[in-house]
Amino acid sequence: MISVAASPWLILLCLLVGAGYAALLYSAKAPWSRGLNYGLAALRFVVVSLLCFLLLSPFIKTTSNTTEKPTIVLAVDNSQSVGLFTPASVLQQATTGLQQLETALRAKGFEVETRPLGGPVARPDSLRFTAPATDLNGLLNSVRETYDGRNLAGVVLLSDGIVNQGQSPTYSEFSFPIYSVAVGDTIPKKDLSLPALNYNRVAFSGNRFPIEADISYDGFAGGTAVVQLRENGRVLQTQRVALPAGRRRTKATFTVVAPAPGKRRYEVVIEQQAGEFTALNNSKFAYIEIVKGKLRVLLAGAAPHPDLKALRAAIQQNDNFDLITYLPGISPLKAGQDYDVAILHQLPARTGEGAEVLAQVRSRRIPALYVLGAQSDFNAYNALGTGLTVQPRGSQTDDVTPVLNPSFSRFSFEEDAQRRFASYPPAPVPFGDYRLGGGAEAALFQQVGRLKTQKPLLIFGGSPQQRQATLLTDGSWQWRLQEAVEHNDQPQAYDRMVNRTLQLLTQNANKKRLDVYPTQDAFSSQDDVTFAAETYNAIFERIYGQQITLTLTDEQQKTRTFTYTNAEDGAPLHLGSLPGGLYRYAARATLSGQAQQDRGEVLVQEQQLEALQSRADHNLLYQLARRSGSRLYYPQQFQQLTDDILKADYKPIIYAQEDLKDLINLKWLFFLILTLVTGEWATRKYSGSV
Repeated sequence: MISVAASPWLILLCLLVGAGYAALLYSAKAPWSRGLNYGLAALRFVVVSLLCFLLLSPFIKTTSNTTEKPTIVLAVDNSQSVGLFTPASVLQQATTGLQQLETALRAKGFEVETRPLGGPVARPDSLRFTAPATDLNGLLNSVRETYDGRNLAGVVLLSDGIVNQGQSPTYSEFSFPIYSVAVGDTIPKKDLSLPALNYNRVAFSGNRFPIEADISYDGFAGGTAVVQLRENGRVLQTQRVALPAGRRRTKATFTVVAPAPGKRRYEVVIEQQAGEFTALNNSKFAYIEIVKGKLRVLLAGAAPHPDLKALRAAIQQNDNFDLITYLPGISPLKAGQDYDVAILHQLPARTGEGAEVLAQVRSRRIPALYVLGAQSDFNAYNALGTGLTVQPRGSQTDDVTPVLNPSFSRFSFEEDAQRRFASYPPAPVPFGDYRLGGGAEAALFQQVGRLKTQKPLLIFGGSPQQRQATLLTDGSWQWRLQEAVEHNDQPQAYDRMVNRTLQLLTQNANKKRLDVYPTQDAFSSQDDVTFAAETYNAIFERIYGQQITLTLTDEQQKTRTFTYTNAEDGAPLHLGSLPGGLYRYAARATLSGQAQQDRGEVLVQEQQLEALQSRADHNLLYQLARRSGSRLYYPQQFQQLTDDILKADYKPIIYAQEDLKDLINLKWLFFLILTLVTGEWATRKYSGSV
């Protein structure tokens, strides 16, 4: 279809121009015949009219139709529980039924795709039921996102209904029909299992701590179970636990004396009994970090201030800290007492208060967090070597809120921290010039109104012998108060910021030029285990691009070796998922020609989610199907399922697409005009025209 953005009168004018031009050129007597003269005039008429028409910018509008077939997605719960607890004949019938369903639907004009849990599109005959966790809501949501705006006819969900990761899909709304196919077994098995262990993840060396095991039992009521506590295969304690009739759960508690500091992995095991369906869920691990005892925190202020109460409340959320407060004339400094870290609020002060505290911090090289404010002596502070120099301009202040430094990697903030920070009221900071020294790094920047700046707010610096940090506001108490009001007295973002700052300061002083460490305290066996690395030159300035070799050794003394180059963007070393256990690592690098090494431990927690529950939940599948207007099917009903999908009479969707193209851009039109002009010229020349 050709359209032109001009009135019919302009098109008529083009024809008149072509006719007039041809008449003027070929009206005189010519040396050729009258018929040839009319033919040449017609050629000139066509060429001139066409050129005039092209000046009006005509375009071609084409319409193309695309047909999209209806799509059926086979969403398959290929988790371990389906393979473990579905009878082999039923599972074979289900996979065969999926293949036959795919073949039948394709023959009727459907597109069919198979999507297993957490994996790429596959074929029904390639399914292996090995997924370590079941997130049906995530599976259905991924289908919804992938086929948004497309011709999705429905989803066939093959599952046992057991959900052990993510939320239940019954709480979500789906706009497509869900044809549930139920596998698994709803008959309770004769089984003993350990659904959970309850324990504190941190214990103090020399103290006693409990490990409480929840024991679940079916078919063994009235009997007893033998439960053991092990470490590295060695039995530490054994208990014979009664399994009361009329109940399905009981508990066993082990009391352990915390050994030397370090990471420990304990295993609770129920001995398998005769007739028990499976022993896969008879053990569970407890991962505990043993520390040397509570760390003493000195909270010292130049004068009473709301900040002190906010900091005190945040520190008291952590059982690892023992807090001592100092205020001149109110809470004096106790003689002979040692501290692991100090918080110095507006110290050094312009009034000279707290000189004895500052002297002790300097002489004993106690890690310190400085909180600057209106009473701070900035000249004295700048002489402390914290890694930050502040040059205030008079008594002026900026009102700021915290914003995360995305490249800071010494500790991490939770996902909701920035959202909580955004709601904080502005707090005053000194207005002036800030300069970071070598090795200093900002964890938080200042945000003024809506403007995110690169000015530091929370800084870590100091020297390898004395770690120091600085918070550039004495108004953070407002942040904790506001967060507590908005989040039901749970100011978690503020408390974590304070506690992780103290934890970082109290780590062993880094006198090493190579520092390699796991990015989390513990990983699960499904996680991607990641390590971060810091390298320093001879004067302890950060350097990058260094090749590091990491050797990982498991409890069976098997080793894995990885090579990594640390980059300035802080990208970690990815090891992938690892089996559960306590791993020891050794890192090596050559820095400025000198060999450096670092050692440590990392915990990987074994997850046995799929073995914990053997009884299928077909009610969940029934609810999903009913809410979407469908019904529940079983593996022997695949033919009925095929017939029901075909009866629904899903239709292809035809999409029409219009395309506009300028006529002048058509190459064939250029060659047509060239041919006409050439033909006219050649005829005139051949017929004797000059």
